[in-house]
Amino acid sequence: MTRLPDWHARLAALLAASEARPFDAHHWNCGRFALAAVQASTGRRPGWRSLPSLEATADSAGFPRIPPAFARAGDVVLAGEACSPIVARHTGSATDCEYEVAWANTYAVRMDYTSTADRAGNAVINRHRAPASRLLRVLDAVPNLRAAAFRQSGTEIGVEKLATLATSTTAATTLAGLCFNGLDGIAATARGLLLDANRGMAFVVDTSSAKEFALAHWLVGGVDGGRLFVRVFDGAANVRENIAGDVLASGTTMQWNAPAKGWNAGAVMADASLNRRQTIRVGAGVAFAQVGIVGFDGQIELEALRLFGLPEAAPAVLYACPSVPIGTRSLALETTWDLPSLTAGSTANIDVTVPGARRGDFADATADTSSIAFVLDCHVWSNNSVRVTARNVSASTVDLAAAPLSVQVTKRRVP
Repeated sequence: MTRLPDWHARLAALLAASEARPFDAHHWNCGRFALAAVQASTGRRPGWRSLPSLEATADSAGFPRIPPAFARAGDVVLAGEACSPIVARHTGSATDCEYEVAWANTYAVRMDYTSTADRAGNAVINRHRAPASRLLRVLDAVPNLRAAAFRQSGTEIGVEKLATLATSTTAATTLAGLCFNGLDGIAATARGLLLDANRGMAFVVDTSSAKEFALAHWLVGGVDGGRLFVRVFDGAANVRENIAGDVLASGTTMQWNAPAKGWNAGAVMADASLNRRQTIRVGAGVAFAQVGIVGFDGQIELEALRLFGLPEAAPAVLYACPSVPIGTRSLALETTWDLPSLTAGSTANIDVTVPGARRGDFADATADTSSIAFVLDCHVWSNNSVRVTARNVSASTVDLAAAPLSVQVTKRRVP
């Protein structure tokens, strides 16, 4: 059936008018909407017969069926009661595509990306949901890296909520081994953090269900620079190396960086290249991912970083937990201390291991006891080791039973 010369405008006008039109089982349903769309595009209203199945009824209108790969704007799509949740299958570089679904028997309608696809950045808009749920959701944000920065050690800087990245050659193969709470090669400036070319910052996100994300960054002064960087891991938190389809982006081809065991964008993020706003998609086998930005071509002065996701899932952003102990100023340990008998004025020491503690960190300790005969002091005296000192401040000898001991270490802010 031939389309009218101005069918694009006519169909757009119908869609705009239908947006707020209420559903009516007899006068305005999915079938009548499809007929109206055909009439708007061709000027002719097709005839049809009511038959036992939806497929047979649709076929009675006389339109030939075509493979989904050959569908184009304005074609009628049949979503039967047992239809596939796949709206479209992408096999190449298509991007900025939008697919609107008026109704489906599942909320999980989606696109399928084959192993030959090398771009993401497309969207399925499921109209069969509340309007607010169709908007992007902020998963986490560090709107001011300078204010969130802390000293991991005397020479290293980290940022709350973020993993500090190194893109130099590494032998590490696990999520824990490729996440750092802070590194050298980072300097605080008046407004941001100056990262060397082989340094970066990233969110660590659970991607076992959610697969599409958007990263937004801001360099001091709004200048161009930096490259998108994604490192992916399987369900056992082992790095996945150079697997086709694991990482796609909307505005650039992601390139495998073998020394760093990650994917970086093929070009600098710049307004003129229209690749500063990036959507990324990870493959089905990816359970965890680091999503962030690295200098790569040279130093960058990073000021803000935000991660967005789709409303279908609320994936965990991982930091400050035992399995991913990054992006945190606060370290904690609990143990038991059986103090020896102490005479008046005498002391006893215990050394406890607090992974990540560094000299110069603030340290505090408390014992779960009702006794007022003791005071506790503590300090980090070597990497990962905290010494706790108990002093008997009473006038008599005291011998307490074993008691829970809690130690907390806090990283210094960057002045």
